[in-house]
This record gives sequence, C-alpha cells and structure tokens, in this order.
Amino acid sequence: MQMQIITLRASPSAHRLVPPLASASSSNLSAGRCFLLRPSHSRCRRPRSLRASASLEQEVKERADSPSPSGASSQATRRDVRNIAIVAHVDHGKTTLVDSMLRQSKVFRDNQVVQERIMDSNDLERERGITILSKNTSITYKGTKINIIDTPGHSDFGGEVERVLNMVEGILLVVDSVEGPMPQTRFVLKKALEFGHAVVVVVNKVDRPIARPEFVVNSTFELFIELNATDEQCDFQTVYAIGLKGKAGISADNLADDLGPLFEAILRCIPEPRIEKDGALQMLVTSTEYDEHKGRIAIGRLHAGELKRGMEVKIGETIADKVSGTALPTIKIEEPTVRMSFSINTSPFVGKEGKFVTSRNLRDRLYRELERNLAMKVEDGETADTFLVSGRGTLHLTILIENMRREGYEFMIGPPKVINKTVNGKLLEPYEIAAIEVPEEYMGSVVELLGKRRGQMLDMEASGPEGTSLLKYKVPTRGLIGLRNAILTASRGRAILNTIFDSYGPWAGDISSRDQGSLVAFEGGSTTSYACVNAQERGILFVKPGQDIYKGQIVGIHQRPGDLALNVCKKKAATNVRSNKETTVVLDEPLSYSLDDCIEYIQEDELVEVTPESIRMSKNPKISKKKNN
Repeated sequence: MQMQIITLRASPSAHRLVPPLASASSSNLSAGRCFLLRPSHSRCRRPRSLRASASLEQEVKERADSPSPSGASSQATRRDVRNIAIVAHVDHGKTTLVDSMLRQSKVFRDNQVVQERIMDSNDLERERGITILSKNTSITYKGTKINIIDTPGHSDFGGEVERVLNMVEGILLVVDSVEGPMPQTRFVLKKALEFGHAVVVVVNKVDRPIARPEFVVNSTFELFIELNATDEQCDFQTVYAIGLKGKAGISADNLADDLGPLFEAILRCIPEPRIEKDGALQMLVTSTEYDEHKGRIAIGRLHAGELKRGMEVKIGETIADKVSGTALPTIKIEEPTVRMSFSINTSPFVGKEGKFVTSRNLRDRLYRELERNLAMKVEDGETADTFLVSGRGTLHLTILIENMRREGYEFMIGPPKVINKTVNGKLLEPYEIAAIEVPEEYMGSVVELLGKRRGQMLDMEASGPEGTSLLKYKVPTRGLIGLRNAILTASRGRAILNTIFDSYGPWAGDISSRDQGSLVAFEGGSTTSYACVNAQERGILFVKPGQDIYKGQIVGIHQRPGDLALNVCKKKAATNVRSNKETTVVLDEPLSYSLDDCIEYIQEDELVEVTPESIRMSKNPKISKKKNN
C-alpha cells in the first residue's frame, strides 16, 4: 500500500477510525496469561480445576504489576478490558452463544424484543444461517468490559478470521459436543496459536442425547499437540455450555443456571491488553470500509501512542506518527484458490430487470469490493467487458454475486476455475481437506464419488451412535466443484460435507466432474406444455410451461453425455379432427437450481446469467463459435 501523509480532522466520520476494540491494544502476552504445565507425555486431557486456576490469579497479577524488561518500561495495562474472538466450525453454535452472553449482560431491556442470532445482521447471513462478516460487540461483567468479535465459521471466509486475530489477546474456541474438532476448527486454532493467543475451549451443546464431551476434549487436546502448541496453550481452560439455554459450567454434569463460569474463565485466563502508551503512534489497520460520501475508512487497533483529531500521520498498513512512526508487521491473508470471470450481460433479455448493465458499472462495483474484502482479488480480463475475480472458494464469490444482483446489477459469470502455480517447472494445484459425515448405507456411493475426483482417504471413523461415519479425504480443489450436490444425491440428502484449504500439491490428472450434458433450446419464445412433455423424456427440465426463454438457454439436464438441442416452445398442430377423448398431460415438477447450484453445474462452454429477479444458464456463444469453426 502506498504511503500517504494525512491529517485527522474533526469530521463526522473521524470517530470511526477508532472502533470499540481500538482502545484495547498490544497483543504482548508476557503478562496476564493463565497457565498450568501440561501433564508429562499424557495424551488424555484432564480438565483444569477451578481451584488450581484460582491459585494462579495472584501470580498472574504479580507478573502484570512487575517491572517490564528494559526498553518496555512505558507499557501500560488495561485491567478493566478483555479482547476475545469467538471462533468455531460451521454450526457449532458460536453466534447463539453470543446471543446468550448479550442477554445475560443486560445489554437489552427486559421488555425488548430481540431476534435470534443478533450478530448475523446481514440479510444473506440470516437467509443462509451462516456468519459471513466478522462483527464486534461488547458486554460488561463485574466492572470489566469484554470486547467480543464474532467470526465466520466457513472456510471461504477465513480472511475475516485472519484479519481480526490481531485485535485480540485470546479466543473462545467453541466445539460441538458430538462432532468435536472439524476442518475449520483446525484452521482457526492454528492461526490463533501462531499469534500466541490464550485459548478457552467451550464444549457446546452438551445437552444433546449423543453428547460425548470427554471424547471431544481429548480430541481437541490432540489437535493442540498436532499444531505444536506450547505447554501453556495446551493446558487450556475447558468450559461446558448449552449456548441456546445460556448455561455453562466447569463440569459437563453440573452446569450453572447462567454463563457465569464462562465469564469468570474469560477474566481469569485471557490476558489484559497492553500498550506502549508513551511511544510514537502505531495503529495496525485490520480492515477497511468504504462510504461514497465519507471515502475510505480504516478500522484497527492502537499498539502504541495516542490517536487524536488534527494530528498528522502517514498511512500504509500501519497508521503511524508522521515524524518518528514505524510500521508494524502486516497481516498475512491466505491467497485465493478459485477464479471466475464476470462479464456484461449479452442475453436477449438484457436490461429488463437490472439498473446497472454496462461494463463501467460492473468494473466500478468489483473494484469497490476490494476496499472492504481483503481476501478477494480483481483483474482485468482479455476484453474490456470481462473481469477476473479471485476468492477463497466458490461460496466466497457467490456471496459477492448475490449481493450485486440485489443491488440491481446484471452480468454473466463463467465456471469456477482453480488457481494453479508453477514451482521449479512443476505444475501445482490447490488441495483441500474434506470431512464427510455420511450414514453407513450410503458410504460406498460417497467413497466412489471421491475416488473419481482424485480424492485420497486420510481417515475413517464412526462419528456417533447414529450409525454415521466420518470420512476425511485430501481432494484437489477442482474435484470439489459440483461435489456437494453429487454427494447429496448419492446419500438422499443425508450427508454433510465440510472442506478447508490444505496446501498446494502436484497436479492430480484429469477429473471428470459431470457425466451428463445439457438440454439447450434452439428456439426462443414461451414454453408450452406440449413441448415440455416431449422434452422431459430426454432428461430433467429447469423450465415450466408459460416461461419466456431465448435461443441458447439451458433448459434442462440431458440424461446422457453430450448436449441435446430441442424446442420447448413448439405448439401442438391444430387439426379439424376431434378426438374421442382428451389427452391428459402429466408434467414433472421442474428442477429448481439456486445460484450456488448453477455455478457448480456449468462447464467450460456455459455461463450463468444473473439479474435482480432471475438466474438462467446458457451456452457461451463465443466458445460455441470456436468449436463450430
């Protein structure tokens, strides 16, 4: 980022430069850490007792009050503040746990109506039931302000987790009492341990009939060992909870009526923030926002000095004193692994639903996304109306597409492609770890699917008394495109797939991701029942009678390999011969594909047309012409 000199002025947006978490500072953990030595060479996790932890409280305070090493004598400690991030795998209950923490800290009035999953304020978050953006809030417990950052659980939004870990001194690692550590659990824990953060493990949903908290704690302990955690980090405090009911305790069999034990663990085991109060200004920017009227807004936390209105500073990743300020280490964000092409809408229906249809509109919107989405990249394509957008996964890009169509944009998107690398003359591609929970009767079909996509089995174990198994595979990222729908079909909708990026490895070879072709309309118009009845004998339709379509639009899935062109607008010929009996027309229910499904379905020569009200698939006329020539 280019260095610039700016002056902070008393504008309406000036206060946004220092959010609630910015007043809490340095991530130096030399004081205030709650720790015990790990049992020597023991592979079985023994829960820490409250008495043992309490006995360290005086020692922790003495360490915090003791003189700092030479060169750090100006450090100040905020004893009335704790900064934590809540991290977990998808659906392990971290957002629900935050809801209970907010309610019990009396943030809301007694008569105030509060919706569920308060922190998931984005429309897409509420619709999909997942956290997409990191958000912060704060509560007060016994005179101590606890700043809380709720983070996404899906691996595609790992960039949101990576950037906020700079702002805290510890994390709450929420783990499901049945599933235990999952792929995303490993990812976020690894990042937190690299920062040296203290960890409090919360075993959630202990009221489930098949809960196995002891197994989960031991599995989490094994994960700490695998990730080379220090002895102090391995001796984590364990808290058992029912986030939905707002209960917690040090023992799974003896929960309090509230979350008091969890709050006490936070105060006891998460270090107080420290700052070089008398040093030159240093503020690390962890994220940016953009406002059309106010401009670019930097959000971060202070590591040294004071930030005042009217002072001159210089900007990079670090906002520093103009004269003597020095840069802090930059935030490292994992590189994107998937790329998709965005281009202007070229279908005959262009402009019927959207407000923004030109390449200039599309370009401005995509590059504006970079102001707030640090894990995404945008490049100009081969033509002036095409742009290449790279992200951490198909879901990462799908969320952007969905937001854009709701804002009134019309555009075309191409199939997702993995981003390969060439190292020492060898072609490398991204690999991911896939964890699949599947009932035993469908396990054979799922294993066959993963084998076709070059998957390598790493582990297989029973995941509980429900007759399900947990399969762990290492699979090329391109082999995962379209895999979710295939697994759901093979398991009758009962399998659960979770993935996380692992590393780059050797090219695995050709992968066939789709065995069936498409049904393509060779004539535009309005679909008819007569034509649809004949067409459904050739495959599964996406359209129903009375629907407007255009030439080249994909109207269904062919039952055989290869595409088939047909006419779904054909009308029944009128004759003057009256039949003795009217023919009953029976039409199958058309297949409804979401945006995510369409992106996973399309092949190299196909596109997805996105408008505010419709999602259609079509053949790419440019590639079709090349094939014909």
